[in-house]
Amino acid sequence: MNLEMGTLYIVATPIGNLEDITLRALRILKEVDTILCEDTRTTKVLLNRYDIHTKTLSYNAHATDSKESNIIQMLKEGKNLALVSDAGTPCISDPGVMLVYNAKKELGTDLKVVPIPGPSALVSALSASGVSSAEFVFLGFLPHKKGRETLFKEIANSKRVMIFYESTHRIMKTLASLIEHSPSSKIVIGRELTKQFEQFVEGSPEEVLNYFTLNNDKQRGEFVVIVEPK
Repeated sequence: MNLEMGTLYIVATPIGNLEDITLRALRILKEVDTILCEDTRTTKVLLNRYDIHTKTLSYNAHATDSKESNIIQMLKEGKNLALVSDAGTPCISDPGVMLVYNAKKELGTDLKVVPIPGPSALVSALSASGVSSAEFVFLGFLPHKKGRETLFKEIANSKRVMIFYESTHRIMKTLASLIEHSPSSKIVIGRELTKQFEQFVEGSPEEVLNYFTLNNDKQRGEFVVIVEPK
């Protein structure tokens, strides 16, 4: 076993409110050699808030193979790295999962990957929804085109709670699809969780669509959609 191998920390960061950061996460971000960021500018806001001066390096869906190879080489050389996303827990509907996969594939059991748990929009929304969380299926972000209608049919026929993320550009289209496929289901939408304008809206798909139609200023933001089974 190579005792000099570096450690890759998967560090959850706030999804909105910068106070939602754990003491352990702050310590790790200060101690590692480099922080791998989805967007260094976004992460800098958090680091500046807590007076953390660790070197940052971008790693996102557009990262080249050579950049990924350089990061893996840093781990080989004994560098400790922290992987963060723009918000929430890395590798959950997040391109960081490819780095973890490829690093494990190349470095094997010598590589130590350590999760530093914390905020997650999925868990935050579910915890405050009043919906049973005994069983649920998380779909991440729905595809824009191919396979989208198939997923709405799957949601309509599911016996389990279905949860997914949606963007401000597609929330109204999504609600229209839920009216078509799951008109009698109860849905709960968490919008801008932990931020200044955090909001929960619940009802049938039609009721929720009507609400956002009448309050079009509420159509902006980041959404978690929870659909109860019929």
